[in-house]
Amino acid sequence: MWIAFLAFIAAFVSILSGGLLFFYRAEAARRFARIESTQQEAVILSGLTAEPATSTLDRLMSPFQRVLPKAERGSSAMSQRLTQAGFREPKYANVLLVAKFAVPCILCTVALLTGVFRLNPMLVFTMAVGLGYLAPDMWLRRRVAVRKRNIRYGLPEALDLLVICLEAGLSLDRATMRTADELRLSEPAIADELGLVNLEQRAGTTRGEAWKHFGDRTGVDTVRALASVMIQADKFGTSIGKALRVHGEMLRSRRKQEAEERAAKTTVKLVFPLVLFIFPSLFVVTLGPSMIIMFESFRKYLS
Repeated sequence: MWIAFLAFIAAFVSILSGGLLFFYRAEAARRFARIESTQQEAVILSGLTAEPATSTLDRLMSPFQRVLPKAERGSSAMSQRLTQAGFREPKYANVLLVAKFAVPCILCTVALLTGVFRLNPMLVFTMAVGLGYLAPDMWLRRRVAVRKRNIRYGLPEALDLLVICLEAGLSLDRATMRTADELRLSEPAIADELGLVNLEQRAGTTRGEAWKHFGDRTGVDTVRALASVMIQADKFGTSIGKALRVHGEMLRSRRKQEAEERAAKTTVKLVFPLVLFIFPSLFVVTLGPSMIIMFESFRKYLS
């Protein structure tokens, strides 16, 4: 009897401890997620309001920066392109300058060690220097294009989620924060930009200026149009939810029209592969046997 009672008590305590441990782990995970998001926001806010501290990357680039000119913050087209690519810290401009100096040296070293320069030293080293100097710009241009495309394609979903949050009773600031949190995995670029909009407002920037900065940072025409819609709705007191819904429908219609336009261009683009690759093979298959027969007939006739 006592053994059964003690076994029941042990099983009850084990089940209770397991349940408490499970729910405590879930609550601890939620708390850690809040702490992590708060730390990320603090880092971004410190980047907006203060000068960043010296990092390991800055210490590694310091010998190169003594020789190369240092990029000015926010004043050049390079800084604007880096911002559009998602690199907002001023150290990335110096990284790009160092890369434009280091990549040609690396390519020239590779050409020297592999012996390729023996083919034509002048041509090989000139191509190595030119390609090495243009390679960082080409990579940055590609990164900007990919990020703009992701923002353009993910903007209608973000607007739908904003409308749902607004209709649920949240304010625009809370709706923006919730949208950024929900799109953190599916649309990280838009989530990052919306989070920065919210942080700028918390830092003291007005709502219109924050959304205007959103359009300027991304360089996407649809985002600039969205910023104009938000500024006008805030200025004239119209319904932001209806404005966002109409803008989202317009973006979807525009995407559909762009898809139809690309589909209509495929017939013209297929002409060149048909003429260069498919038609010659068809001529060989259809006319080849008859040409062989004709050549054999002429050979017999001439002989």
